[in-house]
Formats: sequence, structure tokens, C-alpha cells
Amino acid sequence: MKINVFNIVTFFSIGLFILSCKNNHDNDLAIIEESSVNSASEIESKVNKLLSEMTLEEKIGQMNQYTGFWDVTGPTPTEGNQALKYEHLKKGLVGSMINVTGTENVRAIQKIAVEETRLGIPLIIGFDVVHGFKTLSPIPLAESASWDMEAIELSAKVAAKEAAASGINWTFAPMVDISRDARWGRVMEGAGEDPYLGSKIAYARVKGFQGDDLTSKETIAACAKHFAAYGFAESGKDYNTVDIGTSTLYNVIFPPFIAAKNAGVRTFMNSFNEINGVPATGSAFLQRDILKNQWDFDGFVVSDWGSITEMIAHRQAKDGTQAAEIAANAGSDMDMESHLYVAELANLVQEGKVKESLIDDAVRRILRVKFELGLFEDPYKYCDEAYEKDVVGSKEIHDAVLDVAKKSIVLLKNENGLLPLKKEGQKIALIGALANDKTSPLGNWRIGADDETAVSVLEGMQNYQGNTLFFEKGADFVTGQTVFARELDINTTDKSGFNKAIAAATKADIVVMVLGEHGYQSGEGRSRSELGLPGVQQELLEAVYKANPNIVLVLNNGRPLAITWADEHIPAIVEAWQLGTQSGNAIAQVLYGDYNPSGKLPMTFPRSVGQVPIYYNTKSTGRPNIPSPGEVFWSHYTDISNAPLYAFGHGLSYTTFSYSNLKVNKVSQDKIEVSVSLTNTGTVKGKEVAQLYLRDDYASVTRPVKELKGFELVELNPNESKTITFLLTEKELGFYNNQGEFVVEPGDFTVFVGGSSLAELEAKFELE
Repeated sequence: MKINVFNIVTFFSIGLFILSCKNNHDNDLAIIEESSVNSASEIESKVNKLLSEMTLEEKIGQMNQYTGFWDVTGPTPTEGNQALKYEHLKKGLVGSMINVTGTENVRAIQKIAVEETRLGIPLIIGFDVVHGFKTLSPIPLAESASWDMEAIELSAKVAAKEAAASGINWTFAPMVDISRDARWGRVMEGAGEDPYLGSKIAYARVKGFQGDDLTSKETIAACAKHFAAYGFAESGKDYNTVDIGTSTLYNVIFPPFIAAKNAGVRTFMNSFNEINGVPATGSAFLQRDILKNQWDFDGFVVSDWGSITEMIAHRQAKDGTQAAEIAANAGSDMDMESHLYVAELANLVQEGKVKESLIDDAVRRILRVKFELGLFEDPYKYCDEAYEKDVVGSKEIHDAVLDVAKKSIVLLKNENGLLPLKKEGQKIALIGALANDKTSPLGNWRIGADDETAVSVLEGMQNYQGNTLFFEKGADFVTGQTVFARELDINTTDKSGFNKAIAAATKADIVVMVLGEHGYQSGEGRSRSELGLPGVQQELLEAVYKANPNIVLVLNNGRPLAITWADEHIPAIVEAWQLGTQSGNAIAQVLYGDYNPSGKLPMTFPRSVGQVPIYYNTKSTGRPNIPSPGEVFWSHYTDISNAPLYAFGHGLSYTTFSYSNLKVNKVSQDKIEVSVSLTNTGTVKGKEVAQLYLRDDYASVTRPVKELKGFELVELNPNESKTITFLLTEKELGFYNNQGEFVVEPGDFTVFVGGSSLAELEAKFELE
């Protein structure tokens, strides 16, 4: 038996009985439930009954979300905004709190909501568990490079377990925004440029966070964000305007959100941007017409931080009152830190500007998720301090994040077999400030983690003691840092350490240089106009190259970089991203060959920032190819190739693979079977992500030159072959027209199979 914490005189059909009076409220009674197993219909019955007992103000309170505002173990606030928030909490006018962590703090907050308010409705506790809580997995873009759905789901699963053990029951993840612009800082938080891959990853992450049982104390509710089109901000500048067509909206942006919904995601978050002239927070088209009506989503929508207030700056609303009116009518159910719903909605309802039925709909959705989480049965289920100590930082979690970190590494280039490194008899110079950095590898979204907790590359390589290893940073990465604002003062002038780095390189057999971006150079609000190596790093790389060209360049970064000089000169390049807590161990194991890299790029790498946005699934245009030698009137740049530096899906291995015997078999009118032989033609065991791309040769709406429509991660021994079979159904063969209708049209198709989006093995078929 578990105590149900809201106080209503009622009797549920599954057998509830009155326990005792609470806080001397007339007829307010606590209830004990004989069963904690709630069917959907039982939850709906409970939600409706509770809703009928709520005042308008209490309903609106459920739509109000505050961030943590005082030290709950200290004195309570008595003045100012904090005192007002505290008073709202005690009156039951807060439905959710964020950025309150640790079982002791969460219990104290929850106790106020449960034991000091009239109805005792528990809070839902949210936090940005983006790629881990205290123990961090790689940034999401890096995880996406694994193309390994089981590893990605496990990463989300252990993140949920650690967060839940610390009192959290809701994460603002996964971010499923598709983006083609590496200048946008938040590409680090998503799955890259492709809607098919992004949809698979969205599904896996939701399943990882939520599992099969939301009442489990090891799972948390997930949130698909940002709805919608946030990743298409003009010029890659965060919070900027979005202006796209219907075809892009339905075929590129919506699919990962649909996948998240199909995975059972319980919440959506709207986005900061406008779309079609309307801020997403105030878009009834997105939130009511599409999400809640067409897609039949029955969870709730939370605004992004302050985005309801920001509709004033967008110049859609003249003041906070109108902003609250627009957002509530549009379907934004919960107000994150705008403080407008709790201040304005009651009057708006009384004035007839917002229907109370819309308030009821929003509150019903919020209560539904709280029941699904089991918070009414046990509001303190996430507040077990002993369990918290056992779970947080456990070996299980560290093993999982190390596993996905290794799988996320992409080998971009490896001339002359420079990698893997020999394990003995070599002198290795390790150069670069990032090589000894224990904070930057944690990435940007690491607000639950502690600084200096990542394993550095230096520490990882020191585990291999057969070689002589010496380290020189070469140059400081930053000259100062404002921690709260996370503003970095990048070193652009100090080269005083160059000579030591050059001397180390001169006496080394192999040089390993760890260069790239600091973890705080990507993420929200961190757009960049340039995509090269920041600061003096490019000069350091060139100086060391002159002393010793046998360089392995290890990139730590949160976005694709334009590294054309490195590609032309450096023999081995490893894309190691920001890999989280176990970063250095993962990198060292790959460099020394204890793990054979298998990652593939989820975003295209440009030759120059001038190519951005650059992506593989482009449209053909009317002048796609050179008509004749010397001709200039076609779609191109005059000073650089159209081709990317590294294509979407690219990634090498310490072995080699070949594709052959591509066959297409028409199983039925709407089912096409494609098979191909994959062979490991190298000398070591390895994994390959075999990728299938499809082109609809002619359609009523122009289609991309190719689109990813299938992939399989295959492990093969040397000389081993395997026949891989892909099945194309209506889902893969069709597309959305400009009315948002999914259609499958007859005609000619071309299928491509290979190890990247440059796949050249092709075959044709026809749909009648």
C-alpha cells in the first residue's frame, strides 16, 4: 500500500478508502490506495476527479514552473522575488521546479508541496540531463557518430538512473532539432543533419530515459525539444529567425519529433525561434493543430526558459498579459520562468480571453504525467539518500559512458598506417593544452557534474607505459574564464610555449596533438562565425609540423570544424569530440588499438565556413553540373570546390571494407528488398556502418539527390563476408507533399549503398 498525497473526498473504483484528516482543512482527507498499478483509464479517472476539486488558481499553479530559488537547508526567504516564489509554493501555485538536485534538497521542496498545500499535489522536478548527470557520456552529437542505437539508449538509461537517484524525475532532453549549420552552437546537443538518423536516435534516447515503466525509480520523463525548427536559425546565430518552406518542415524537421512521440515521450518543449512569422511559443499551428490534434500527443508542452515573455521582444505581444494569453491559447501548457501564467491567467479567464477549458486541458496533461511517474503514490520515491550514494558515480555508469565514448570516435584520416600507435619502443610527444584538460571534455551541458572530473588524454595515455611519453601544452587555450557566464578569453597572442613544444616534437617518433574547441565554446548561445581552430592553435600545429610531420591530430570539439590545412598536411586525424567523464581513457584505447574505431560522421565537415550550411541531402537545382570546361554559369563557388572536406557518414577503421553484389528485389508493389555483400578486406576485426541511400528520380515535389533510408552496424573478422539486407517500405519510399500529406508516388528510384553518403554502388528500380 502507498499513500496518495492529494486531499480529496472521493472514492476511486480500484478501492480507495479514507485515512485521516489533514491540516484541519474541512473535508480534506488523505487517501490510501490499495494498488499502485494504474491503467490509463484509472489515471484519467483520478486526473478528472482531482481536477474537479481544484480552484482556478490551483489549476494555473500547476502550469507554473520555477527554478530553484533558495538554499532549502537554510532560512526561508522573507522578501523580494524569492519570498513571492516561496509563498506560491506553499499555496500550491507551483507545479514544477527545476535545478533542484540531490535527495535532501528535493525532499525538502517536495515536502512543502505535499504536506503544506491544500491538495498536496507533488511537484515534478526537472533538470537538463542532456548527456548525463554527474557522470557524463559524450555530447549528443558525438554519441550520434556511433550510429549505435543500443549504446545511445544505454547512455540515456544510465543518465536517467543517476539523475533519478539524485531526486530528478524529468529531463529536458533529447534535443531532436535537425541542423545543417555548424556555426550554431547547439549542434553539439543534437543528432546532426539527417532526419532519418535523427529519428532513430530520438527514439533510442526517449526509450533510454523513460524505459518501459515510468513509475520505476530508475527512469525519468523525457522531453522532445525544441518544437520546432530551432536548428534552422538564420546564419547559425542562436535564437535567430527561422524562415523555411513546408517541404523542409514536414520532411526534415518533423520526423525526429514524430519518432519521439512514437517512442512515448511524455513532454515537448517549444522553441525560441519564430516560424512563418509566429514565435513557436505562441504557435497554435505547431502546438495544437500538429502536435496535439494531428499527432494525438497526450503529454504536455513546456515553454523554453522565459520564451513566453520573449514574445514581447518578438513584437507579437505588447505586454506580459497578452503574451500569457497568446501562449495559453496556442497550447503552451507550462510556463518556465516567465512568471506570467501565475500572474495573468486567472484574470484572462475571467475576462473571457482564455477559456477555462483550455486551462483544464493543460492541467489534465500535467497531472497525467505526474500520475504516470508514480508521484502521487510516493512523492518521495526519488529521495532515497542511501540509494543516491550507491548509484551516483557507480562502476556500472562509468563502464557505460566509457563504452559509448569509444564508439563515438571517428577516424577521419590515417595515412601510412600511422595508427594505431605501437605499445612499446616509441618516444611520443603529447602536445596541446586540451590534452591535460579535465574540464573541457565534459562539454557544455554538464551543470550537474563537477569541474576537473574528466579523465584527460594525458592520464589515459599514461596507462600505456611501454613508450616514453612527454607532454607540452604548447600554448594556453584560455587566458581567463568567467565561470558563471561561461565566457572564455581565448589566447590569441601568447606563443611563449611554442619552443618547448617544438623541442618535444623534434625528439619524438610520433607527435599526438590534442586541439579543437573548449567545452564552453559550443552549446546554447555559443554560435561562431569561424570554424577553424580557435586562438593560436593553428599556428602551433603548423610550427610543430615543421619540426616533425608524423602527427596524429586528435580533435576535441562540439561541432564540425573547417580543418582544410590539417587534412592536406597531417597524416592521421581523429575526431574525438567532447567525450565526457571517461574521455581520456576512450581516446587512449582507440589510439593504441585496443578499440578499433567505427564511428561515422553525423554532420558534414566543410572545407570553409563559406560553404555553410552544407549537407549531403541537397536538391539538384536547375544547373547542378558543369555544362562544359570553363563554364561559369552553374551552381558553384568560384574559389572553392562544392565538395565537403569530410562527407556525412564518413569514418575509417583500422581495417578496410569492400561492398559488392548489390541486388534489388521487388517483393511487392510497396516493398523493395535491397541486398549487398560486405567484406572485411583488412587484417583485424572491425565494425562497419553499412549505409543505404535512396533517390526518388522524379517526383511532384523535388526530392534530394539522395537520402539515408537504412543502415546496419556490422562486425566482421578479417576476410569474413556478410550479406546485408535492407527492406524499403512505404515509409522509406514516400515523402510529405506541401499540404503535409504523406504520399508514395510511382516512378523511378535509384538506391546507393556504401560506407558514407558518397556511396557509389548503385542500382535502379521502378514503382508502378
